Amino acid sequence: MNLDIPFVRSHFPALQNDFIFMDNAGGSQVLESVIDRTADFFRNYYVQLGASYQVSERAGSLLDKTISELAEFIHARNPKEIVVGPSTSMLLRILSICISREWKPGDEVIVTNSDHEANVSCWTDLEQKGIVIKTWKINPETLRFEMHDLEKLLSDRTRLVAMVHISNILGTINPIKEVAALVHQAGALFCVDGVAAVPHRLIDVQECDADFYVFSTYKLFGPHLAVLYGKLDLLLEMDGINHYFFTKEDVPCKFQPGNVNYELTFSLGAIPAYFSRLHDHHFPDDTSNDCRNKYRRSYDLIAGYEEQLADKLIRYLETKSVIRIIGEKSGSREIRVPTVSFVHDQCRSSEVVSRVDPYRIGIRYGDFYAKKIIHDLGLDEKDGVIRVSLVHYNSMDEVFRLIEVLEKVL
Repeated sequence: MNLDIPFVRSHFPALQNDFIFMDNAGGSQVLESVIDRTADFFRNYYVQLGASYQVSERAGSLLDKTISELAEFIHARNPKEIVVGPSTSMLLRILSICISREWKPGDEVIVTNSDHEANVSCWTDLEQKGIVIKTWKINPETLRFEMHDLEKLLSDRTRLVAMVHISNILGTINPIKEVAALVHQAGALFCVDGVAAVPHRLIDVQECDADFYVFSTYKLFGPHLAVLYGKLDLLLEMDGINHYFFTKEDVPCKFQPGNVNYELTFSLGAIPAYFSRLHDHHFPDDTSNDCRNKYRRSYDLIAGYEEQLADKLIRYLETKSVIRIIGEKSGSREIRVPTVSFVHDQCRSSEVVSRVDPYRIGIRYGDFYAKKIIHDLGLDEKDGVIRVSLVHYNSMDEVFRLIEVLEKVL
């Protein structure tokens, strides 16, 4: 079964324009159904929640249903485990403030040198309170994490390990389920940044056993919001940051000062619905109402197709002696997603991208807020990497077009 690309692309209005979007790890294009739901809320339900009148009650029930759909989408046990906020960086900052109130000087947090700063700075800033920060570094030769290196860093003072699920530079899939087991064995908590993962892989927070898992919906074909999952017992234990009259039982409200953005939160329900629609289009004989199964089969189609996109681009780059791929040199779905980074031996990354820009193809250069890995790999002087980040709505023709342009500018 092949992914029906014209069907996929018909759901994204921006793709009808004469432009090729290949900076999707920075922000994906938005589903038309997301736009429609946002407009629907503005038109019919734009009131303050919590009132007794009918429109307010209806608006509240719609948002509750949306949160339940998000919980099912990532396989959370309880909708209360879903915290919606303005960005991944803000939600992780809120988490770090709330959870660290019970920590003591000398307690330890382990971060990595491969993460976006969203899941680093919020923890390293706790050094001001006496929290000891350790860094788990990737093997500079294999560009992979070694479990024995983490074992050396863990101690009886470790309170939390923060790690990226998929690197937004390397595109590498990290073994978070295996890491979770090791971290929990040490008596610590595990916080995963899944921003670069959710557009490409179906997340099961119960299976991976992360204590906290966070992602940005504007990189998942939705609006500029983010979602934090936390195990309910852990969320209940923490004090929040909302007004004094919110109690520990008020989850998730105690983590959402000023409340959520109603209209954009409502629009998030279009994201799981899209993956269900993909399933129904490709598997019309499957009449099951099992949403998780629908999501799983859709993501499986996506992973298979994206593997082809990544493999085509990587195989081309491998033919260029002046190009060095930063990450796995295979498009295999088992080890990576189609976020492909590379550098040119003789040019800065900014020079290459500036040559591509006139061809109406959106790629990008830089450190993408994963500054530590760029520094540790000695790529600062290159202005970081050139990054091509594909998703399943990119066509093979678009990849061919990029290759054609690269052939001219390299």
